Amino acid sequence: MVKLGLYIKADLENVTDLAPVEDYEWYFKVECTSCHEVDDTWITFNQQESYDMNTSRGTANLVMRCKFCKRDGTAQFEPSFKIRKYDVEKNGKFQQIAQFDCRGLELVDFQPRESWTCKGTESGTVFEDIDLCDGEWAEYDEKSGEPVGISNIAVEFKKEK
Repeated sequence: MVKLGLYIKADLENVTDLAPVEDYEWYFKVECTSCHEVDDTWITFNQQESYDMNTSRGTANLVMRCKFCKRDGTAQFEPSFKIRKYDVEKNGKFQQIAQFDCRGLELVDFQPRESWTCKGTESGTVFEDIDLCDGEWAEYDEKSGEPVGISNIAVEFKKEK
C-alpha cells in the first residue's frame, strides 16, 4: 500500500481558494507497480463512486486491471484527508490538495480539467465552472475591477506516511 499526496503549483492572479467542485472527475495517468508500464490513456475516478475489489473484500474509488500484465490495482481517496484548496498565500509553491491510498498501481500524472472554483482575493467574488484544460484561465472581476487568472500549473506526487 502506498499513500500518495497530490501537490499542485500555480500562479494565481487576484484569486485564491482554487479547488475542484465536490463531484469532480479526477484525470490521472497510472503506472502498474508490477510491470511498471504506464497506461497511455487518462484514467478517471471520483470520490462519490466506489467499486468492489476483484481479489479481496472492500471497495475502492478505482478498480482496474493492468492491460499489460493483467494484475489488479486499486486507488481510493484517503478517507482521513479532506480535499484542500490552493491558497494564494503560497502562490507559486507546491501545495497538497488530495491524498490517495494506492495498491498495485501508482498515480504518475494529473490533468486538471473543468469544474474548478476560486474566489477573488479582494472582492470575494466566486468564480465557478473554471476550465483548466488549456492549463490556464483568465477572467475579469467586475467587483474589484481587476483581471483574474490562473496559469503555470504544475503537478507532483509525493509518498506520504
